[in-house]
Amino acid sequence: MEVDQIKQLLTIALPDCEIGVEGGDGKYLVTATGQVFEGLNAVRRQQTIYKILGEHISSGVIHAVTMRLMTAAERDAV
Repeated sequence: MEVDQIKQLLTIALPDCEIGVEGGDGKYLVTATGQVFEGLNAVRRQQTIYKILGEHISSGVIHAVTMRLMTAAERDAV
């Protein structure tokens, strides 16, 4: 699966987020910034992404996903 395909899936599901995807060969880094993550702990944030990519993870097309998930305020505080 290509980086652009993953980014497209995430962008469609999370239209109000800034999405970045890096990697290849089944291992990816997903960076997503948006208010959808407001008030969610790290596990709930990850579940949001797993729900979108779940079928591709289950099929083995995606082997590993590292995630950086934050609100705009959290990103700007860094």
